Amino acid sequence: MVAETGIRLLVIVGPTAVGKTALSLALARRLDGEIVSADSRQIYRSMDIGTAKATPAEQAAAPHHLIDVVAPDEELTLSHYRRLASDGIADIARRGRLPILVGGTGLYVRALLEGWSVPAVPPQPELRRALEQRAARDGADALHRRLAEVDPESAARIDARNVRRVIRALEVYHATGRPISALQDKAPPDYRVLTIGLTMPRPDLYRRIDERVDRMVAAGLVEEVRALMERGYGIDLPAMSGLGYRQIVQHLRGEISLDEAVALIKRHTRRFVRQQYNWFRLSDPTIRWVDVSEPFLTRVEAWVRDWLAER
Repeated sequence: MVAETGIRLLVIVGPTAVGKTALSLALARRLDGEIVSADSRQIYRSMDIGTAKATPAEQAAAPHHLIDVVAPDEELTLSHYRRLASDGIADIARRGRLPILVGGTGLYVRALLEGWSVPAVPPQPELRRALEQRAARDGADALHRRLAEVDPESAARIDARNVRRVIRALEVYHATGRPISALQDKAPPDYRVLTIGLTMPRPDLYRRIDERVDRMVAAGLVEEVRALMERGYGIDLPAMSGLGYRQIVQHLRGEISLDEAVALIKRHTRRFVRQQYNWFRLSDPTIRWVDVSEPFLTRVEAWVRDWLAER
């Protein structure tokens, strides 16, 4: 898969629950590929059901990379993710196989494909706690306004509700004295990329999301979260703030019923889908979109084979 002009990299993006895993597995089997995850939640060990991680059988069907990288109380910075993903892609290509980058975390995909030079600023626990306390006391908007004062470019890109990213941007500013946006240079890697985007009519996608959440609960999501809590992983951890986990923690603490938790998960997942479409826009000319509500596998496989045959 290494050509004179660089590594061929197949990328599969789209909103949650649209079917990225199924397509990546099918193409990996047909095209001798290996899957590199671009999912900021599937990096955590012991968090399988709520992150919709590929099952052991699915992982056995095709090699997977960047799944189960860190414990729930550990951090994988964007800089570290980009380095691991780059190394993994290079290794897959070196062995003559097709690297397939798959995921719905737009930040991961963009950072890798656009070659962001991410500031290697280590976490600052005391500052983070202070900022988290301020967000809890004054609201997320107050923290976002502070970011707008010191780094308006980042504030324009980061949703105020994404408190973790707001805090990270402020953390970099306090550590370096410079806005994170000024430190994020871009040097795109030498990849030959084909990006496939999966989409479907929004009502159908929302229905699929609801069904998947119900399956997660039936598969043991509550038990998974309970086990994490019993091992000492708290709601304050970034890992536990993910869709599904925070709401189930609220239920286990007796703050809301299970039905209320499930309804919140579904509602917040729909909101997350809208954010994902901001990263992966249907108007983006670099993405070949396909509507998965109609048969598409044969067509997509033909696109990929034609791309692989190009000189």
